[in-house]
Amino acid sequence: MADSYPELRVEQKDGNEQFHIGGSEVGFALLDYWRWSGSDLINNIARGIFAGYIVVRALKVSTTGVRNEWAAFDLETQSGIKIEVKSSAYIQSWSQKRLSTISFGTPKTRAWSPESGYSPDLKHQADIYVFALLKHQCQETIDPLDLDQWEFYVLSTMELEAREGSPARMSLGTLAALASPVAYRGLAEAVQEAFGQSWAGR
Repeated sequence: MADSYPELRVEQKDGNEQFHIGGSEVGFALLDYWRWSGSDLINNIARGIFAGYIVVRALKVSTTGVRNEWAAFDLETQSGIKIEVKSSAYIQSWSQKRLSTISFGTPKTRAWSPESGYSPDLKHQADIYVFALLKHQCQETIDPLDLDQWEFYVLSTMELEAREGSPARMSLGTLAALASPVAYRGLAEAVQEAFGQSWAGR
Protein backbone atom coordinates (compact mmCIF):
# COMPACT_ATOMS: atom_id res chain seq x y z
CA MET A 1 0.00 0.00 0.00
CA ALA A 2 1.32 3.44 -0.91
CA ASP A 3 2.19 5.86 1.87
CA SER A 4 -0.71 8.07 2.88
CA TYR A 5 1.74 10.92 3.29
CA PRO A 6 4.64 10.48 0.83
CA GLU A 7 7.79 12.58 1.08
CA LEU A 8 7.16 16.21 0.31
CA ARG A 9 8.69 17.62 -2.84
CA VAL A 10 10.37 20.80 -1.62
CA GLU A 11 11.56 23.34 -4.16
CA GLN A 12 13.84 26.32 -3.65
CA LYS A 13 12.22 29.62 -2.84
CA ASP A 14 13.60 33.02 -3.84
CA GLY A 15 12.59 35.03 -0.78
CA ASN A 16 9.93 37.09 -2.52
CA GLU A 17 7.13 34.76 -1.42
CA GLN A 18 4.61 36.77 0.63
CA PHE A 19 2.87 35.89 3.86
CA HIS A 20 -0.87 36.07 3.31
CA ILE A 21 -4.28 35.71 4.92
CA GLY A 22 -7.28 34.68 2.88
CA GLY A 23 -5.33 35.23 -0.32
CA SER A 24 -4.31 38.79 0.59
CA GLU A 25 -0.69 39.76 1.29
CA VAL A 26 -0.03 41.07 4.80
CA GLY A 27 3.09 43.16 4.10
CA PHE A 28 6.08 40.93 4.82
CA ALA A 29 7.88 38.28 2.82
CA LEU A 30 9.91 35.11 3.29
CA LEU A 31 13.07 37.18 2.82
CA ASP A 32 12.15 39.17 5.94
CA TYR A 33 12.01 35.92 7.88
CA TRP A 34 15.37 34.80 6.48
CA ARG A 35 16.95 38.11 7.52
CA TRP A 36 15.52 37.81 11.02
CA SER A 37 16.40 34.12 11.55
CA GLY A 38 19.60 33.69 9.56
CA SER A 39 21.68 36.86 9.72
CA ASP A 40 23.84 35.63 12.61
CA LEU A 41 26.29 33.48 10.68
CA ILE A 42 28.61 33.09 13.66
CA ASN A 43 26.35 31.22 16.09
CA ASN A 44 27.13 27.52 16.27
CA ILE A 45 24.07 26.14 14.48
CA ALA A 46 24.03 28.65 11.61
CA ARG A 47 27.82 28.50 11.20
CA GLY A 48 27.72 24.75 10.76
CA ILE A 49 25.16 24.95 7.97
CA PHE A 50 26.98 27.92 6.44
CA ALA A 51 30.28 26.02 6.45
CA GLY A 52 28.54 23.18 4.65
CA TYR A 53 27.39 25.59 1.97
CA ILE A 54 30.92 26.93 1.52
CA VAL A 55 32.17 23.38 0.98
CA VAL A 56 29.33 22.71 -1.48
CA ARG A 57 30.46 25.72 -3.49
CA ALA A 58 34.15 24.81 -3.32
CA LEU A 59 33.41 21.33 -4.65
CA LYS A 60 30.97 22.60 -7.29
CA VAL A 61 28.14 20.42 -5.99
CA SER A 62 24.76 21.38 -7.43
CA THR A 63 22.80 23.89 -5.34
CA THR A 64 19.57 23.60 -7.32
CA GLY A 65 17.98 21.37 -4.71
CA VAL A 66 17.22 21.86 -1.02
CA ARG A 67 19.42 20.82 1.90
CA ASN A 68 18.27 17.54 3.48
CA GLU A 69 18.31 17.96 7.25
CA TRP A 70 17.93 14.20 7.80
CA ALA A 71 20.65 12.96 5.44
CA ALA A 72 23.29 10.65 6.92
CA PHE A 73 26.04 12.98 5.65
CA ASP A 74 26.17 16.59 4.53
CA LEU A 75 26.80 16.36 0.79
CA GLU A 76 27.83 14.11 -2.07
CA THR A 77 30.04 15.14 -4.98
CA GLN A 78 29.21 14.41 -8.59
CA SER A 79 31.70 11.54 -8.48
CA GLY A 80 29.94 10.00 -5.48
CA ILE A 81 32.23 11.05 -2.61
CA LYS A 82 30.19 11.34 0.59
CA ILE A 83 31.31 14.24 2.77
CA GLU A 84 30.62 15.34 6.34
CA VAL A 85 31.42 18.95 7.28
CA LYS A 86 32.28 20.02 10.83
CA SER A 87 32.92 23.61 11.86
CA SER A 88 34.48 25.53 14.72
CA ALA A 89 35.50 29.13 15.45
CA TYR A 90 37.47 31.23 17.90
CA ILE A 91 34.86 34.02 17.96
CA GLN A 92 31.30 33.35 19.11
CA SER A 93 28.13 35.43 19.00
CA TRP A 94 27.92 35.55 22.79
CA SER A 95 30.10 37.48 25.22
CA GLN A 96 33.49 35.82 25.70
CA LYS A 97 36.24 36.18 28.29
CA ARG A 98 38.68 34.50 25.92
CA LEU A 99 38.83 32.97 22.47
CA SER A 100 37.17 29.57 22.19
CA THR A 101 39.30 26.44 22.26
CA ILE A 102 38.98 24.75 18.89
CA SER A 103 37.68 21.20 18.71
CA PHE A 104 35.47 19.20 16.37
CA GLY A 105 32.91 16.50 17.13
CA THR A 106 33.43 13.28 15.17
CA PRO A 107 30.88 10.85 16.60
CA LYS A 108 29.67 7.73 14.88
CA THR A 109 25.97 7.92 14.02
CA ARG A 110 23.05 5.81 12.87
CA ALA A 111 21.72 6.66 9.43
CA TRP A 112 17.99 7.34 9.16
CA SER A 113 15.59 6.62 6.34
CA PRO A 114 11.80 7.13 6.16
CA GLU A 115 11.38 3.49 5.12
CA SER A 116 13.26 1.77 7.95
CA GLY A 117 13.97 4.46 10.55
CA TYR A 118 17.38 4.45 12.24
CA SER A 119 19.97 1.93 11.13
CA PRO A 120 21.29 -0.47 13.80
CA ASP A 121 24.83 0.19 12.56
CA LEU A 122 26.73 2.87 14.47
CA LYS A 123 29.46 4.19 12.18
CA HIS A 124 30.99 7.15 10.39
CA GLN A 125 28.66 7.68 7.45
CA ALA A 126 30.85 9.73 5.10
CA ASP A 127 33.95 8.92 3.05
CA ILE A 128 35.62 12.24 3.80
CA TYR A 129 35.46 14.71 6.69
CA VAL A 130 36.05 18.40 6.06
CA PHE A 131 36.83 20.41 9.19
CA ALA A 132 36.05 24.06 8.52
CA LEU A 133 37.67 26.55 10.89
CA LEU A 134 36.61 30.18 10.94
CA LYS A 135 40.13 31.15 11.95
CA HIS A 136 39.72 34.93 12.30
CA GLN A 137 40.38 36.13 15.86
CA CYS A 138 39.35 39.80 15.81
CA GLN A 139 35.75 40.41 16.83
CA GLU A 140 35.58 43.82 15.15
CA THR A 141 36.50 42.50 11.69
CA ILE A 142 35.20 38.93 11.66
CA ASP A 143 33.24 38.24 8.48
CA PRO A 144 32.20 34.66 7.60
CA LEU A 145 31.54 35.80 4.03
CA ASP A 146 35.27 36.49 3.64
CA LEU A 147 36.57 33.12 2.54
CA ASP A 148 40.12 34.18 3.46
CA GLN A 149 38.99 33.99 7.10
CA TRP A 150 38.43 30.24 6.79
CA GLU A 151 40.79 27.29 6.61
CA PHE A 152 39.96 23.65 6.01
CA TYR A 153 41.40 20.33 7.15
CA VAL A 154 40.51 17.22 5.16
CA LEU A 155 40.62 13.66 6.50
CA SER A 156 39.32 10.42 5.09
CA THR A 157 37.20 8.27 7.36
CA MET A 158 39.99 5.70 7.24
CA GLU A 159 42.44 8.28 8.65
CA LEU A 160 39.89 9.43 11.20
CA GLU A 161 39.32 5.93 12.51
CA ALA A 162 43.04 5.12 12.57
CA ARG A 163 43.52 7.47 15.53
CA GLU A 164 44.26 5.65 18.76
CA GLY A 165 40.95 5.05 20.49
CA SER A 166 39.17 7.11 17.77
CA PRO A 167 37.52 9.49 20.26
CA ALA A 168 34.32 11.33 19.32
CA ARG A 169 35.94 14.78 19.64
CA MET A 170 39.21 16.02 18.21
CA SER A 171 41.31 19.02 19.20
CA LEU A 172 42.86 21.35 16.65
CA GLY A 173 46.31 20.15 17.69
CA THR A 174 45.42 16.52 16.97
CA LEU A 175 43.83 17.48 13.67
CA ALA A 176 46.81 19.60 12.59
CA ALA A 177 49.10 16.63 13.23
CA LEU A 178 47.05 14.60 10.75
CA ALA A 179 46.32 17.14 8.01
CA SER A 180 47.64 20.47 6.78
CA PRO A 181 45.22 23.40 6.47
CA VAL A 182 44.12 24.40 3.00
CA ALA A 183 42.43 27.56 1.76
CA TYR A 184 39.06 27.64 0.01
CA ARG A 185 40.56 27.41 -3.47
CA GLY A 186 42.58 24.32 -2.53
CA LEU A 187 39.73 22.44 -0.90
CA ALA A 188 38.47 20.51 -3.91
CA GLU A 189 41.94 19.19 -4.67
CA ALA A 190 42.48 18.21 -1.02
CA VAL A 191 39.21 16.25 -0.98
CA GLN A 192 40.11 14.37 -4.15
CA GLU A 193 43.58 13.60 -2.81
CA ALA A 194 42.27 12.32 0.53
CA PHE A 195 39.68 10.16 -1.19
CA GLY A 196 42.25 8.75 -3.60
CA GLN A 197 44.61 7.85 -0.77
CA SER A 198 41.82 6.19 1.22
CA TRP A 199 40.71 4.19 -1.80
CA ALA A 200 44.27 3.04 -2.46
CA GLY A 201 44.55 1.94 1.18
CA ARG A 202 41.58 -0.37 1.07
